[in-house]
Amino acid sequence: MAEYQAQEIEAKWQKVWEEQGAFHAEADASRPKYYVLEMLPYPSGTLHMGHMRNYTIGDAVARYKRMRGFNVLHPIGWDSFGLPAENAAIKHGTPPREWTNANIAQMKLVCRRFGFSYDWRREISTCEPEYYHWNQWFFLRMLERGLAYRKRSKVNWCPQCQTVLANEQVVDGCCWRHETTIVEAKEIEQWFLKITAYSDALLDDMAELRGNWPDRVLTMQQNWIGKSRGTRVRFAVQKVEGAGIDVFTTRVDTIYGASAVILAPDHPLLPQLFAGVPGQAALEAQWNRLRGRVLRAAELATAEKEGIFTGRFAVNPFSGAAVPIWVANFVLAEYGTGAVMCVPAHDQRDFEFAKKYNLAVKLVIRPRDGSALSAEHMKQPYTEYGRLVDSGAYSNLLSDAAIEKMNADARAKGFGEAQTTYRLKDWGISRQRYWGTPIPVVYCDGCGVVPVPDDQLPVKLPEGVALTGQGQSPLAGVPEFVNTTCPKCSGRGRRETDTMDTFVDSSWYFYRYTDAHNNKAPFAKSAAAYWFPIDQYIGGIEHAILHLIYSRFFCKVMHDLALVEHREPVKRLFSQGMVHKDGAVMSKSKGNVVGAMDMAEKYGCDTARMYTLFAAPPEKDLEWSENGIEGCSRFLNKVYRLIARHAERLRSAPAVETVDPGGATEKEKALLRKAHQTLKRVTHDFDMRWHFNSSVALVMELANELQAQEPLEADARPGVVKSLLEMMTLMLAPVVPHLSEELWEMLGHTGGVGRVEWPAYREELAREEQHEVVIQINGRLRGRILVEDGLADSEVAERALADPHIAPLVQGKRIAKTIVVPRKLVNLVLAQAAGGGGKAK
Repeated sequence: MAEYQAQEIEAKWQKVWEEQGAFHAEADASRPKYYVLEMLPYPSGTLHMGHMRNYTIGDAVARYKRMRGFNVLHPIGWDSFGLPAENAAIKHGTPPREWTNANIAQMKLVCRRFGFSYDWRREISTCEPEYYHWNQWFFLRMLERGLAYRKRSKVNWCPQCQTVLANEQVVDGCCWRHETTIVEAKEIEQWFLKITAYSDALLDDMAELRGNWPDRVLTMQQNWIGKSRGTRVRFAVQKVEGAGIDVFTTRVDTIYGASAVILAPDHPLLPQLFAGVPGQAALEAQWNRLRGRVLRAAELATAEKEGIFTGRFAVNPFSGAAVPIWVANFVLAEYGTGAVMCVPAHDQRDFEFAKKYNLAVKLVIRPRDGSALSAEHMKQPYTEYGRLVDSGAYSNLLSDAAIEKMNADARAKGFGEAQTTYRLKDWGISRQRYWGTPIPVVYCDGCGVVPVPDDQLPVKLPEGVALTGQGQSPLAGVPEFVNTTCPKCSGRGRRETDTMDTFVDSSWYFYRYTDAHNNKAPFAKSAAAYWFPIDQYIGGIEHAILHLIYSRFFCKVMHDLALVEHREPVKRLFSQGMVHKDGAVMSKSKGNVVGAMDMAEKYGCDTARMYTLFAAPPEKDLEWSENGIEGCSRFLNKVYRLIARHAERLRSAPAVETVDPGGATEKEKALLRKAHQTLKRVTHDFDMRWHFNSSVALVMELANELQAQEPLEADARPGVVKSLLEMMTLMLAPVVPHLSEELWEMLGHTGGVGRVEWPAYREELAREEQHEVVIQINGRLRGRILVEDGLADSEVAERALADPHIAPLVQGKRIAKTIVVPRKLVNLVLAQAAGGGGKAK
């Protein structure tokens, strides 16, 4: 019998798909559209199996939706500007474009080798003038509307990248690309996009996304935008004429308990406060030490709090009491006003600071129920709303009423008012590097900042530029680029030499796919109207802030430019789990990668595709196992041999569409029931919950059942056997498309399996009976559940873990092994605790 020759079969069908234009997508009003997309890949070189999981998930969905009758758009392109190419150029002497395009060619080869069903006609590369022309066009439209502006400000500077980082690109105080490189504060002139103009829209429109986006992504974005309603209050500074400190607080009802005002180390008033105080030199030395290591937002909860007393006092505008002014590392200049009031009795951070530096702890809020609290004996602050005490005219008021009255009084007396603030800051897009989109403005001594006219776009990035990575854009050293004519007065002008943050490129790229070769506009409005919103977007959780919030911002700008009618670009978002090997995330830096081409050459790409979908649910992390992929290889070989054994005699036999239960043999009834139950479950998995691992497991069980009933021709008519094998082939088609095409042809069909409608299960055959399964924990009986026939072992285990009697027993414990005896029991083996027994209590 012929053996499964994966590489030959895959090459054959990829050629057929290319010749057929099988994955070309055009607008078609007669069919429902479906836009499925994986996040834009950066061309870093050879792809490994950690990368391939994302693309395999997207491709399985795209192929399934085509079989369900949808007009599917599934494109790909390359996020091809960026620092890695420039750094490689500096290190190896290879021009960034050459390095980038070589990587693109390699990655494209791998994607084609894996048979991903992309419409390659729509391929884009963001480093090409045809694309970044429209980055510049969008910038100019924002400049016209005041959404792009230039100012001198303190920025996040990465000493390793030698460039500015946006706030979103600082992670735990370090560069997002270099997790051990501490980001420094630096003051320079740079360009910003006014994303803050859309703060409320970004928050309010989340209502449209709930239920279709992961909750944790929306929570991360909501926290990043950080909308707070509170009060802005001005504390006058004693003995410094005209000086005042603005404080923003969400709990003005606690202001009578303020023990201090605390400033960020970068607060602009500090030089004035230190001037003339006793011990000024020593204080300034301590201050400079604090400024040298400012905490970032992510560190505030855990870092040790440090502060110094400035020697000055401020006046509480409500009570008139003098309070000391301190400087502390946990107050951030970029958030709020860069100053806070310290209320130790009612804030955990302030409580810790006060205990360390012996500040007064004054209780001014008591519980509503009247229960007593004592400031002297407090072990932790009371942070709830309650009833005010020792708060002058506001005593005995409940917090809500007190806040409302205090806001009104502050406004009437001129020292404060109710205010809404946001954590979100404008997006700094200036980068002092070469390999990015040139910013399309000219500086003229007479005219100032002059936008480049649309008919002079794109401002092209010059080639052959000497790269240094020394903190100034290399473009500044290219006279033929810098020196130009002012578009307004025709006098001498200088081009901007900073380039754009590469997240600009990826904030709108998915619109370009709808009209990839348009040279008159970023895309035609009609093309976007047909394909958008994206029905399914797939990518890692690490992009929750950086990419996804920027792309939502761009969509809202496009809406205001009347380019699109919708306000959100992505209808549904899925964040896949990571691929691990040897206990760490698969990555080149860890040295634990499994090459995608290596797997394709060793096992065939269908086997590699199947393993990435079968080894774990797609939202969970996957631990790479060579035994696991070998198991998938054995299964596909078994399926091939099973169908090859029957193909010759079945090729001309018509498949049975209906079976008369009265005339069917017992074997036919049993096999058809198993097949239709499997089809029902697999269809549900693809439609509703994306449990591809369960789908593969179910098809494996069906194949095992068919093999166990060999010879199939005994007591089963050819039409029934053919119907069974066809159903199994079609269920495998989204996962292992090349082999499925070959099997479909072996069974006598032409035209390609991808053009065949997804089969429909028959309810009377798919009806599942329930049976009782015993649940054990470490071998001891803990419960029983009813489950339907046809569930995969993994699904039975999921049901056991979800049972309300079992879930509390395993919560917080590690399950070392799950043993499933089909139709009988599930035994959950809990990992043995260190120094203790392994039995569940």
